[in-house]
Amino acid sequence: MLIPFDQLEDDTLNSIVESVVLREGTDYGEQELSLDEKVALVKQQLREGLAVIEYSEEHESVNIIAKP
Repeated sequence: MLIPFDQLEDDTLNSIVESVVLREGTDYGEQELSLDEKVALVKQQLREGLAVIEYSEEHESVNIIAKP
C-alpha cells in the first residue's frame, strides 16, 4: 500500500525517512553527507515524485522505494 507523504504529520514523515536512511546505509556518492542532508534528499525525491512511501501489511513495515 502506498502512503501519500503529504498526508503525514511532519514528525511522522521525519521519523520514517530517518529510519529508512539509517537502515539502508545508502551510498550518496563521493561526498559524505550528514543525516540531515540525507533526509533532505529523500524528502526532495518524495516531493518530486521520484520515490514513494510503501507500507507492507504482510511485514508490518514501512519503506521508501523508487516510484514504480
